[in-house]
Amino acid sequence: MNGRNPHPAAQPGEQQDGRVGRRSVLRGALAAGAVGAAAAASTGSAPAAADSTDAPATASGYPFEGIHQAGVLTPKQRSAAFVSFDVTAADRAGLSDLLRTLTERLRFLTAGGVPEPLGISAPPSDSGVLGPVVPADGLTATLAVGSSLFDERFGLAARKPLRLRPMTSFPDDDLDPAWCQGDLMLQLCADNQDTVAHALRDLAMHTRGAMQVRWRIDGFASPPRPTGTPRNLLGFRDGTANPDTGDARTMDQVVWVVPGLGEPAWAVDGSYLAVRVIRMLVEFWDRVSLNEQERMFGRQKASGAPLDGQSETDAPKYPADPTGDIIPLDSHMRLANPRTAGTDGLRMLRRGYNYDLGTDSNGNLDMGLVFCAFQQDLDRQFVAVQNRLAGEPLVDYISPYGGGYFFVLPGVRGPQDWLGSSLLA
Repeated sequence: MNGRNPHPAAQPGEQQDGRVGRRSVLRGALAAGAVGAAAAASTGSAPAAADSTDAPATASGYPFEGIHQAGVLTPKQRSAAFVSFDVTAADRAGLSDLLRTLTERLRFLTAGGVPEPLGISAPPSDSGVLGPVVPADGLTATLAVGSSLFDERFGLAARKPLRLRPMTSFPDDDLDPAWCQGDLMLQLCADNQDTVAHALRDLAMHTRGAMQVRWRIDGFASPPRPTGTPRNLLGFRDGTANPDTGDARTMDQVVWVVPGLGEPAWAVDGSYLAVRVIRMLVEFWDRVSLNEQERMFGRQKASGAPLDGQSETDAPKYPADPTGDIIPLDSHMRLANPRTAGTDGLRMLRRGYNYDLGTDSNGNLDMGLVFCAFQQDLDRQFVAVQNRLAGEPLVDYISPYGGGYFFVLPGVRGPQDWLGSSLLA
């Protein structure tokens, strides 16, 4: 596992007029940043099944089988881990065995049950962290592949998704290669953190020699406070303008790869995933006036409403504010989603988790956001939005340093199917 990299940490001073300094001050202070805390991180088709993401949770958790993988449209669970792996399997047969093993273990872990006894003289088949009976606990697992999986090792170059590539470094990023990319990305989410940790240990035990952790970060979903969309660690609601996950037609336009897009046939029913590990300079942010914070986001901090609205779900009235007197033209919400006919295609499904890694070596708080976005077209959606956000005022208070682009595999469609079967067919 990798240790933390030196990334923005030091706390800047204030200007003489009492306002917090802008990016020039910040960048000078960040040059003194040191390595952060590492305690919570390290670097043949079957018959079609019902879509697991449309099925409600049961006493045994969320269904594992379905046209799409769970963990995309599934309501956010409270705890999560995002784990990037390098595949160490020697050849394509080894990769196939790895994916079959992952499928077998995840099928058990997401349903729960009694671990198989191996005999008194053998090591236990389960860590015992969750007791003698493994509960489902709302566990979902979402497996995605990175562009590096399509190199010469496994003969998959011709089958790479059309838009899959290493993550773009945008002008305001501070990316550390040790915290970026990976052959596989596994998103594990559950109602409790020990369930996530248990699942990861189980997978590590059963796949040793076939894959190795490249980097990992744990996250948590805050409860609504007091109601509405949960807040990020800057105190603002995160995900207000998400599309309706219950609308199948919208999901086929925004999230899922469908036929006719030029993608390989095996990729239909998958989705592009952009992961961004973003440090929030909270001690710097907490010295910014409320008015300035709200103008950077374009929303009221308490209610989440647009600055020209009353409630969180109100649509901003941009046509009545063409010069940005109420909602600034460079506010985060207005740049990311200008709500014009020509920019409707920018929508994506955001599923972010807060993280807290304690303090760095300078004693500064090390916390932020694991930003996840699922979409049909990486370039048309996530990349286009990031290009629009370049240079926004908020970049003074955040520092993206890790993550990657991945492609979420189609779901497991029956008892004999397995994750990646269509890719390796």
